[in-house]
Amino acid sequence: MTIRVLLADDQALVRTGFSLLIDSADDLEVVGEAANGIEAVAMARTARADVVVMDIRMPEMDGLAATRQITADEDLMGVRVLILTTFELDEYVFQALRSGASGFLGKNVEPADLHKAIRLVANGEALLSPRATRGLITRFLALPDPGVRSGSEKLKVLTGREREVVALVAAGLSNHEIAERLLVSPLTAKTHVNRAMTKLAARDRAQLVIIAYQTGLTRTIGSPSP
Repeated sequence: MTIRVLLADDQALVRTGFSLLIDSADDLEVVGEAANGIEAVAMARTARADVVVMDIRMPEMDGLAATRQITADEDLMGVRVLILTTFELDEYVFQALRSGASGFLGKNVEPADLHKAIRLVANGEALLSPRATRGLITRFLALPDPGVRSGSEKLKVLTGREREVVALVAAGLSNHEIAERLLVSPLTAKTHVNRAMTKLAARDRAQLVIIAYQTGLTRTIGSPSP
């Protein structure tokens, strides 16, 4: 099945370059290009893309605001947003996830990694570059007693094992890596992840990541491996 991709970036040369890279994969197809957030939201509704590759800094409406509108639209529930930017800073990563993005990569990403990222996000996976994930965890572990702890009540619906799994998802581990860490099968790990998503009303793994930070759950884990 071909994955339909919408590109949103204010630089025409950047859009052209990424369009060529994406279209070079047999299972990926660019179905539209937007020069700002307003165009991105409108085209997400008309092009019926599966994934929006979204820049953060754009005129008229930035990528974060556009992402919020797309992910809040019930008619676009199946659309995933992959943030792609030169500014791989902790605050942007966290804001992107809070806005509903499913992934975050720097613009210096290799073509094969970009293809893989789009496929993962289209499949409902969360994707963060190792640097971004390490930065987020380091930042939140350094906070003395952040307000994010106030949402910890919602974790009461999870079992102890499910909390552990959500923390490992937030550390950037895949289902196979979680399985290895917990000495269970990949299917069991996937089941725990899916149950946690259902209980927490998370639309994808990226939302589990943001819940982990908002509730302080990440304080129970260490920094992920490079």
